[in-house]
Amino acid sequence: MLKNSAIIKLLPFLLLLITIGCREDIYIQQSTSTEVGEPRFTGIDGFYLLNEGNMGSNKSTLDYFDETTGTYIKNIYAERNPSAVKELGDVGNDLEIYGSKLYAVINCSHKVEVMRACDATHITKIDIPNCRYALGHGRYVYVSSYVSPIQDDPKAPRGAIFKIDTLSLNVVDRIDVGYQPEEMAISNGKLYVANSGGYRAPNYDTTVSVIDLDYFIVTKEIDVAINLHRVKRDSRGMIYVTSRGDNADIQSCLFVIDPQLDMVVSEIDTPVSDMWIHGDSAYIYSAATNDLTGKTSISYSILNLNTLQIADDQIIKDGTETEIKMPHGIAVHPITGEIYITDARNYVSSGRIHCYSPDGIRLWSQTTGEIPAQFAFKGSIE
Repeated sequence: MLKNSAIIKLLPFLLLLITIGCREDIYIQQSTSTEVGEPRFTGIDGFYLLNEGNMGSNKSTLDYFDETTGTYIKNIYAERNPSAVKELGDVGNDLEIYGSKLYAVINCSHKVEVMRACDATHITKIDIPNCRYALGHGRYVYVSSYVSPIQDDPKAPRGAIFKIDTLSLNVVDRIDVGYQPEEMAISNGKLYVANSGGYRAPNYDTTVSVIDLDYFIVTKEIDVAINLHRVKRDSRGMIYVTSRGDNADIQSCLFVIDPQLDMVVSEIDTPVSDMWIHGDSAYIYSAATNDLTGKTSISYSILNLNTLQIADDQIIKDGTETEIKMPHGIAVHPITGEIYITDARNYVSSGRIHCYSPDGIRLWSQTTGEIPAQFAFKGSIE
């Protein structure tokens, strides 16, 4: 038999085993901190980076880059919320800082995780089925939702936009839009929603739903192209919408909608997986896999939003783009113009984030969680 003193020494280890045994289906990872740069003060405190995690693996995590210390903190959510059941959840799809709160859209967990933006501590969760993207405006945060179960279904119903009161953190309204809605943007008092119809392939949706925010009603469906995804707004209020095509015969493309006319006014023949608007430029990457050939084409470019012409067909100028296996996210620092590109690599192990100067020279690189994708900058830019 073990003596009492021996049992006492073993207690911490036994308690750890019991805890892990109770959470055997839960992914547990401690946070780690790495110095990647010098401390600086630009008016931006840093940014959060949401890692999707592989579907069904419950591995969505949240990283944070603290610009004031030059420190990259991996898996900050687990550190700040040690008692959170299942941590962030299954597939982090979008991230939004609005007011004092941080909203993480966790797609397959059917929830929006609400945290304090200052330190990523949990406030509450809001249940929304098959949620996709979030966007704050006025007193509300709007969340797009497929509504239907997570599966291909030619009879899948229309999706919806859920309206969340930022004070009560309750869903106060919803409105049906097109099939499998994705990103959103607001201009001229209207919410523009890209409808993909991805569950109904090859019968994709082709429309952007326009919602009058004062009355919260759909006023128009703008016909654009198949399988729509990204929606961004520039400083003039123009709306940019991407089509993913069909990964075969129809290629990805970019369209411009005039919110005064609520119609497509330009089509730009360039592939887009994601884009970030900074000033009068759109920073674009594309990683398109052709299902017929099995080949993936990767490209980076900068679009001049005044001329709608490609100003530069390379973002990265030092040759390090060859180290990026599968670009999966992009952002531009609001003050310095530094460019951040994430790499999902093989989609099952840790990814990476690369920071580039405005001239395209890599400044630092750091390991992230699985499938790093969505950025949210923290701090005032005024």
